[in-house]
Amino acid sequence: MTTDGPAPRRRGRPSRTAKEGGPDTRDTILRAARAEFAERGYDKTSVRGIARAAGVDPALVHHYFGTKDEVFAAAVELSFEPALVLPSILGGPPDDMGERLARYFIGVWENPVSRAPLLAIMRSALTHEKAADVLRGFVLRRLLERIAADLDVPDPTLRAELAASHMIGIAVLRYVVRAEPLASADPERIVAMVAPTLQRYLTER
Repeated sequence: MTTDGPAPRRRGRPSRTAKEGGPDTRDTILRAARAEFAERGYDKTSVRGIARAAGVDPALVHHYFGTKDEVFAAAVELSFEPALVLPSILGGPPDDMGERLARYFIGVWENPVSRAPLLAIMRSALTHEKAADVLRGFVLRRLLERIAADLDVPDPTLRAELAASHMIGIAVLRYVVRAEPLASADPERIVAMVAPTLQRYLTER
């Protein structure tokens, strides 16, 4: 005996009617998520709102990313692109590592495309513990552990964290608080002044 009706859904997979879009659906959802986090902040952004902005069923957001926290983490990674950038930072001459790291970090913030979501990420992390947990986990696992693993110096993890704290402090004062004269300083001047300190953190014995 057969019955009419849709096939039962499998846990963790969207229904047939939810599969709206092709191979670029994941990127579409992620970019919509970045825009939602930038506009609404962490608290007011929802999976349903991200799905609506992307023009897909919420089941697809869960299918590709899982929870809102995991979408948030993916948005952080999209802004920093560590898989693309870290090899060039770590693979060059050791004597220039501080400058490369400073130029990369300032360049990410100076790019208008990545600045808006990064501002939302930073503000969310400053005011919401869950967002701070996500950002902290990303910074520790995807950035600092990779950098520390390449440092041939004592206390590499501490040094990497000191370098990160220096750059995050600059980001907060320059782009979030907009403290002058730092907020209006030329990016190249900031790189030139910060690079020796980062170099000392990362390589000086």
